[in-house]
This record gives sequence, structure tokens and C-alpha cells, in this order.
Amino acid sequence: MLQTDHMNTRSNPSNRPSWWPENEPWPPTRPPQWGGWRKHQRSRHFFWRFGCVFVLFLLLIYSSCTLFAWLVVSTLNAINSPASASPLPFVFLFALLLLGGTAMFFIGRILRRATQPIEDMMDAADHVAQGDYSARVTERGPRDVRHLVQAFNSMSERLQLNDEQRRRLLADIGHELRTPLTVLQGNLEGMLDGIYQPDAVRLESLVEETRVMSRLIDDLRTLADADSGTLNLQRESTDLRSLINEVIASFRGQAQSGGVNLSVDVAPDLPLIEIDPARIQQVLTNLIANALRYTSSGGNIHVGCVSQEQSIEVVVSDTGRGIAPSDLPHIFERYTKSSDSRGSGLGLAIAKDLVEAHGGHINMQSEVGQGTIIAFTLPVH
Repeated sequence: MLQTDHMNTRSNPSNRPSWWPENEPWPPTRPPQWGGWRKHQRSRHFFWRFGCVFVLFLLLIYSSCTLFAWLVVSTLNAINSPASASPLPFVFLFALLLLGGTAMFFIGRILRRATQPIEDMMDAADHVAQGDYSARVTERGPRDVRHLVQAFNSMSERLQLNDEQRRRLLADIGHELRTPLTVLQGNLEGMLDGIYQPDAVRLESLVEETRVMSRLIDDLRTLADADSGTLNLQRESTDLRSLINEVIASFRGQAQSGGVNLSVDVAPDLPLIEIDPARIQQVLTNLIANALRYTSSGGNIHVGCVSQEQSIEVVVSDTGRGIAPSDLPHIFERYTKSSDSRGSGLGLAIAKDLVEAHGGHINMQSEVGQGTIIAFTLPVH
């Protein structure tokens, strides 16, 4: 998610960034420096305990060596003067040596228990460095070591997910660009060979293919800016009623040719709102185009807009075929689309990013055969 409006991001709990961990609350319940302080204290406690065990280990070795030397000297003295020798010191020294050896054994086991997961993590890190992001480390050992292993496994999982998304991105881009390029190349070669005539109808179809490519490139650039946080919103006081009517007017012809009834109902008392009109127009365009794509002839698409207490809500509903319950949780993810869709699968993901960039939120309700309702809100500043 974008961070263009920090105050809105902090005040809206539903405006969770896409990069924020799923198991952590948003917004944070305490300042970030507190969490960093706790992590720093936790690492200090771990190394403090580890240092204490190591010092104790050295003291035991030193004491054992000292006692062993004393035992050797006492034994030699006892051999030289057997009459004055007493077995008690030897029994006491033997007990101390046995106790020291037992303590050293258990301390060694503790050190081994603490260092074994670190060795496993080093091996897994080598696999990750070589591009194998499926490497995971078994969580064991002391609590602090388990926290470290959990962090490493979480990092590996995210790297693996990012790598899979990158590969899928490259494959999808290649697929989406190949179709219009093939059409362009085939028609242009046909014109050069005299097979096709460069009439207005054929040239218009070629221009339409270039528009498809242009929209795909613009979508990819928008997503790249959203991920990097460099998407600048050109906010200005906007009449949302006029903006919605303009978008609806641009789809009237397509809706009529498809036999779909396109209606709009915007509240007359909408206040002016500080938004980026081009970006919100892009959101509406993506939502209405998506609704038209899945609404058959005789269906209805309705766009409504009402003013709430601190926000304005826009609702786009259709009577299309709906979405399966298993696909609904992933509908705002990138490249999520049906098998028969000619789109890139980026429209809803871009709409979500742009709405959240304005400090709003978007949600969807759908039933198979009953249609889909998508609603998004924009805060009124």
C-alpha cells in the first residue's frame, strides 16, 4: 500500500499496507521504536545468558584442572608418606571431579542445543543465497533461538512468495504483450505483402491493439509506483458527482451494444472532496469495465454514491455471474482472473491500491449467479 497520507493511514485500521505482516495488528499499538527497543533487549538478554554459560564453562574447566593438579600432588605426597595419608581428601576430590564433569557435560549439551539451530540456519542461508527459497529451519532450542529461527523462516517464505510472484509477473507480461504484438505484426506484414488493404477499419483495429498495450504498461507502472511508494496523488477539490457521471457516460455505448442496463444514482448533497480525480476515475473505470465484462445481455449495472459521516461511499453492483466463494478472498490479488478473461488481472488490484492511497478502503460481496457488489469509501478531509 502507498504511504502518501500518513495521518489517514494511522487513523484508519482497515488501511493495512500490503507489506505489513499478517500476524501483527495495524495500526501498531505502540511506537515503532518501542518494538525495536524490545527486540534489542531480547537479543541482549540472549547474549548475556550465553556469555554467562560460557564463563561458567570456563570456570568449571579451570576449577577441574586445579583440582586435578591438586589431586596429583596429594597422591604423590601420599605415596611418599603413606602413614600420614587419609582417604577422605581423595574421596572429596573424586566427588568434586565427578560433579565438575557432570556439570561440564550438561553445559556442553546446553551449548549444543543452542548452537545446533544456528548451524542449521547457516546451512539454510547457503541454500537461500543459491536461490533455493524453500529452505526452512526446524524450530528448536532456547526461546530466543526459536525467535531467530521463526524470523528466518518468515524471511524465506516471503522471498519464496516474491520470487513466485516475479516469475508469474514475467510470464503474464509476456502473455499479455504477445497477443497484441502478434496481431500488429500479422496485419502490418499483410499490408506490406498486399494481402490486406490499409483501410480505416483495419487501421482502427490496429490502433485498438496499441491501446491494449498502453493500458497494460500503464497498469504495470501504477503497480510499480504503488509498491515503491512513489505514486504521487495530485489532490484537488473535486465534485465526485460530476466525475461519476463522466465515467458512466464513457461506458454508455459499450453497455447499450452489449444489452446491459447501466444506471447511476448519486446523492445530490455530496460535498467537495480532496482527491486525485484522475486516479479515482481510473478506479471507477476498472470497476465498471470489470462489471461489464461479466454481465451478460439483459443484465443490470448500478453505480451509487452516498455521503456518510466522515466519508463518501461509492457502490458498483451488477447482476453478473458472480464469484465463487473460494476465489473471493483472492479477488484483489494481482493476476487473479477467470480463465476466459482477456484482461490482465490487474484492475481490481490497482483499484485497491489507489483507494487505500487516498486513505479509504474497498470490499466486495458476491454470490455465484447473483452478481457482485464492490464498495469503496473515500475520507472527507
